[in-house]
Amino acid sequence: MMLRTVCSSPLAPSVKVKLITAGFHTAADLTDVQPLQLCKAAGLSQEEADEVLRTLRDDPSPVQRRAAVQCLTALDLLHQEETRGSIVTFCSELDTVLGGGIPVGRTTEICGAPGVGKTQLCVQLAVDVQIPVCFGGLGGEAVFVDTEGGFVVERLVGVARAAVEHCAALAEDQEQRGALESFTVEKILSGVFLMRCHDYVELLAELHLLPDFLKKHPQVRLVVIDSMAFPFRHELEDLSQRTRLLSGFAQKLTRLASAQHGPAVVLTNQMTTKVSSSQSRLVPALGEIWGHAATQKLILHWEGAQRFVSLYKSSSHKDATVPYQLTAEGFRDATVSVSSFPSRSPAAGSHSKRPRTEH
Repeated sequence: MMLRTVCSSPLAPSVKVKLITAGFHTAADLTDVQPLQLCKAAGLSQEEADEVLRTLRDDPSPVQRRAAVQCLTALDLLHQEETRGSIVTFCSELDTVLGGGIPVGRTTEICGAPGVGKTQLCVQLAVDVQIPVCFGGLGGEAVFVDTEGGFVVERLVGVARAAVEHCAALAEDQEQRGALESFTVEKILSGVFLMRCHDYVELLAELHLLPDFLKKHPQVRLVVIDSMAFPFRHELEDLSQRTRLLSGFAQKLTRLASAQHGPAVVLTNQMTTKVSSSQSRLVPALGEIWGHAATQKLILHWEGAQRFVSLYKSSSHKDATVPYQLTAEGFRDATVSVSSFPSRSPAAGSHSKRPRTEH
């Protein structure tokens, strides 16, 4: 039932076009959408919206709906959070701020100006998600969706080699030494699935196909989209259409991450200048509506010659700013201390158990 597509439905062609343009491609995309929301998002009348939801949802009876509701306690949710784990960044100060690393099962947005290190951090995460479990990693795989053409395989090789050498230096017992036999640069490269999207249409199609891909590759624990901003800022001038599409993207990505075995979803975003009455400042691109799409937001920026990363938005950790540096080995701790940047205070969560992969 939930796999039924808009294209294969008996709806009027004009209605189908409006739904697809607004980012609704399958019945699953309409799971949590109310008639009034659908009217606004797709430009439909009330009658058309009711017909769409009736046709694609094939609504069950109230008794069936109540039976289908999954009841979870707060303790169940806590256990789910704890078992999903997180992906270390190899910057120990940032991992402390994040309570262990980038959380699996949530969406994280990484914002920053060109050249500040957004892609480098994403490449680091694509390697770190594959660190064996006996070293404190997840032993997973990664999907890397490249929209800018900025993915450089040589950079991945360098980061992978450094991670292998790091774990080799930490190996203490037979289990860890045995895990190193399969944790090689070649194995890491084969565990990163690269998908190149040239415009927002291809990105939309890729996102539509992604759930089926993840079912066939259950080891994928990280999905990176680098970047969300590029195809929308350079190819889509209709702001209302862009807003509708981005809203649909946000819903799909949230649903993808929050699924039972959902991966960590990491999105990169560019910065743009926002002009007010008396001053201008840099803010993440794609507008305020998109600003609420991710569970947490990191902003990478410079202060003089030093790079800093700020946890700007999080539902479970305090705002904080820590320094970092980019090296030939990847994303790492900086040589300066966090106390040299006093405008933010350290985040809660420093008491969390630190992964063995911290550098």
